Amino acid sequence: MKVISDVINFRIEKFSNDMYGLIGHPLSHSFSKDFFTKKFADEQITGVDYRNFPLPDISDFPHLVESNSQLLGLNVTIPYKEKIIPFLDRIDSIAEEIGAVNTIKFDIVGGKRILTGFNTDAFGFKKSLQEILPINRKISNAFILGTGGASKAVAYTFKQLGISYLFVSSSEKSELTYKNITGDIIRNSELIINTSPLGMFPNESECPDIPYNYLNESHILFDLIYNPAQTLFLKKGLAQGATVSNGLKMLEYQALKSWEIWNQD
Repeated sequence: MKVISDVINFRIEKFSNDMYGLIGHPLSHSFSKDFFTKKFADEQITGVDYRNFPLPDISDFPHLVESNSQLLGLNVTIPYKEKIIPFLDRIDSIAEEIGAVNTIKFDIVGGKRILTGFNTDAFGFKKSLQEILPINRKISNAFILGTGGASKAVAYTFKQLGISYLFVSSSEKSELTYKNITGDIIRNSELIINTSPLGMFPNESECPDIPYNYLNESHILFDLIYNPAQTLFLKKGLAQGATVSNGLKMLEYQALKSWEIWNQD
């Protein structure tokens, strides 16, 4: 009850500056506030603030919007990238195809406040992935570990790049379950992306349950988590000689794309 009370009190606080922020729950792992606070300071951008708005339930979203008239844009993180869509007035074509939103732009149209959803995760993932792929190396097959909103942005990117992929989760409804991954399957999938929260701070002893002993130097492991900088998933890949990358650059690129969207006419 105390957490909910704190959230409500924070939501109705009045700000003098234009406001941007992040919604999700929990937000202890959030990257965005520190990133934008530093950006505003470094670039001497004044008259703006960026705040965390932890929402215990997505049904609290309309109250957040009504209580903060200064809001011009929001980022959306776990677990609301899909659940937020019914609360929006419109959604851009990329976000609609992906089926997930991580950026919301607030506009005034005809005197009415209009909320439009976008997805910048796909942009950030594609740009960061291309930075670690060896030049002229063609990736044919990939695994996407997890089936949440972020996994959909990864799948969208793979379609753009012509990479075949399978979703992996513990659910029997998934295309492939962790318990059914064999050595041959691992050897034939050069790129493995963890989109699940397994291994995220403070649960750093966790990792996706794949047979890491079949990994080798031909594999690339990409973890969307950035805290810790090196998850157990990445450590196990490194031990087998794989190339690894965390999600920090992806987050930076998606944040910059969000800022670009918020400042478009």
